[in-house]
Amino acid sequence: MIKIDHLVKNYGATPAVDDISFEVERGEIVGLLGPNGAGKSTTMNILAGYLSSTAGRVIVDGLNVLDQPLEVKKRIGYLPEQPPLYLDMTVEEYLIFVYNLKGCTLNRTKHLQEICEVVKLTDVYHRLIKNLSKGFRQRVGIAQALIGNPPVIIFDEPTVGLDPKQIIEVRNLIRTLGRDHTVILSTHILQEVQAVCDRIIIINKGKIVADELTENINRVASNTCRYQAKICGPQREVLAMLRERPDVAYAEVLAARDGEAYIYHIEGTKGVDIRKSLFYALSAKGWPLVGLETLGMNLEDIFISVVDKTDGAAEQKSAKGAKKGRTRTVEKDIAQSILDATAAKQNEIAPYEGDE
Repeated sequence: MIKIDHLVKNYGATPAVDDISFEVERGEIVGLLGPNGAGKSTTMNILAGYLSSTAGRVIVDGLNVLDQPLEVKKRIGYLPEQPPLYLDMTVEEYLIFVYNLKGCTLNRTKHLQEICEVVKLTDVYHRLIKNLSKGFRQRVGIAQALIGNPPVIIFDEPTVGLDPKQIIEVRNLIRTLGRDHTVILSTHILQEVQAVCDRIIIINKGKIVADELTENINRVASNTCRYQAKICGPQREVLAMLRERPDVAYAEVLAARDGEAYIYHIEGTKGVDIRKSLFYALSAKGWPLVGLETLGMNLEDIFISVVDKTDGAAEQKSAKGAKKGRTRTVEKDIAQSILDATAAKQNEIAPYEGDE
């Protein structure tokens, strides 16, 4: 349904989107994650036809966004972070305005009624938008994106400013829409992505740094293993032994206890499975290991891990480039000094050797 191929968007010398490529299948709900300024909104604006790209292609339902922008826009419903509402209109007037603007050919009364039932706007259908709460205004924005029944729906921060009950309602709505539409969702609420999305794409500094199914997102993080262990033994000595082990990166004792056992949180060093060696070490001390559970990383940990990793790589590259630049500058200065000295020597006035 959507194909983004080597997309680039530059603002002057600054790349907002830096050569990204991905595809979204029909009926798939994809979450776009990334820190502020990562390029998420720029990507969605290009996809929706609001911005032009510097390079690359965006294909929606087989149509190129640059070649056939109007046809593509008919296939997209877009909710930007700030819903494009006219506050002096009623909900009915605004939705009729959008209906006409999109050139929709569906039965207007029936179509708008169905949308209002889906997003729960029926009770405020005749009220002025300026008199609605933040949550209801957000629903009006969602409703305008659904007009025309577009196959692709793009939501940029759809739950920003909503209360917990409204957030749950919008999440349920997105899940419902995912049955018949392709949905791209951008948000800073990681639990939201994990709750509704089939796939997660993480963007940082204009580049895709992770692209995995939601259930497989752990693959993109480092393979450091985390454990929760229940160990019977003197707390201070056990904790000291754990922290001294070379295959343990981090260890702490938790407040909870299980009978005679203290519960410890342990993180192994990258790429090392510590379970067998830990068992033997505790046995040698006479400290029974009565429970050991492997803990998965949550989405917040994964997000921070991936972003920090790419930021660190970029800083190293920048530092390396700066060092190389300084080296070249020194080499250039030395070479110029040699040339200047040579020229000065050649221009020296030789003593006059004429007849006396």
